[in-house]
Amino acid sequence: MRTQQRRGGIVSLALTALMAAVVVAPAFAQSVDIAGEWGRDNQEDQDHRGPGAELGDYTGIPLNAAARRKAETWDASVLSQPEQQAKPHPAQYSMRGPQPNLRIDKVVHPVTGQLIAYTLEGFFGRADRVIWMDGRPHPSRYAEHTFAGFSTGEWVDNKLKVTTTHMKTAFVNRNGPPTSYRGVMVEYFTRHGTLLSHISFVDDPVYLDEPMVRTSEFSQRPGQHVGAAIPFETVDELGDKATGWVPSWPIGTRHEEFANRFGLPFEVTRGGAETLYPEYQKTIEALRRQAPSARR
Repeated sequence: MRTQQRRGGIVSLALTALMAAVVVAPAFAQSVDIAGEWGRDNQEDQDHRGPGAELGDYTGIPLNAAARRKAETWDASVLSQPEQQAKPHPAQYSMRGPQPNLRIDKVVHPVTGQLIAYTLEGFFGRADRVIWMDGRPHPSRYAEHTFAGFSTGEWVDNKLKVTTTHMKTAFVNRNGPPTSYRGVMVEYFTRHGTLLSHISFVDDPVYLDEPMVRTSEFSQRPGQHVGAAIPFETVDELGDKATGWVPSWPIGTRHEEFANRFGLPFEVTRGGAETLYPEYQKTIEALRRQAPSARR
């Protein structure tokens, strides 16, 4: 009788373990794989992603008044400072920058074969990222913030959903619009054959009135190989400047060059959530009618 009870208990434990495995498996199951070499396709915002956006061009960014004030003081000469020359692009921007050509690798448990993480390598400055797929929680809000942030992923309808926290205060465009350490980014990676679509939502309660949304495309490049990181070499580019010089524009500076070059009302170029929607076209038309050139 004891033997039968013991055997029954063993069978029960085996069934319980099997059921647990069945329950856990879907969390790591997917019918697509994003691993491989991927090259960027600059099908939109080429001027922003290559040479960089112009001063005063905050179009497409839902920045608030505080972010606008900070962006207007930004001076490109700051990049000549030694501590800035070796600064990588942050996670909030790196997928959109002049690089990346990416390599995405899988990290698999050597015994169970479970997918532990994806690694993304090839970003400018090599703030390469790890996307943890093993269900681990995000760390305390007091934990270290880095350029890459802390990312976890899950499969949702064959799309890889990635949530990133613990990002440094940085920028969403290379002409000054900032993001804070309190920001959270949600991304979706979707594969269509040899194409990889990426969409990101950066939600920052400090500098953005609503999440900033971007889409980017990548093509599979079997012959590509993202090699080792190239170290930065900082040099003295400020020899003609006095010690303590801080590159910046005075608060209240109006960068009107971009608006004038394209014949736009200045207000249109200053960004903000209201400028992102189709109905803002009516505001643009009203501003054009009010412009001095329109009254001549």
